[in-house]
Amino acid sequence: MRQGRADGYAEFASARAGHLYRSACLLTAGDTHLAEDLVQETLGRLYVRWGRVSRVGNPAGYAQTVLTRTFLAHQRRRSSTERATDVLPDRAVYGGHGDVSLRLTLLEALGRLPAKDRAVVVLRYWEDRSIEETADAMNASSAAVRTRCSRALGRLRELLGEDLGEYAAH
Repeated sequence: MRQGRADGYAEFASARAGHLYRSACLLTAGDTHLAEDLVQETLGRLYVRWGRVSRVGNPAGYAQTVLTRTFLAHQRRRSSTERATDVLPDRAVYGGHGDVSLRLTLLEALGRLPAKDRAVVVLRYWEDRSIEETADAMNASSAAVRTRCSRALGRLRELLGEDLGEYAAH
């Protein structure tokens, strides 16, 4: 890779890594180790294709799409011997911002959603993407995204109670 492209990639990666990590944490329902792995794999894939990616109109959107597809591929190949646990390790407060119990409640609810439903929620409501952009990122139709979105929000209402506004206000 030429020095100019390498510098451009390094600048992009350092600027977007934090945002990609936060999105990956939501996709993985708080599994920080898997989130780090997903971001690393995403950045590696971008590095290989950086010459082409740097010329697209929205490399940040491209990176987010790669992250989502990497997450969904990981979910499909996940070992059947792995078991989720409801015991959380001791963690530091995330920079002292926000209500930790609320954050854990929301991450637990996201973790109970199927992987594709979780991806739809993260893309539509965390990334603020349109239905068409979400469909493109997930290699799905717009109708499938609408259906998944409706199903995921209904499931979150079941898990969190009908008054989701209480959580959104925090």
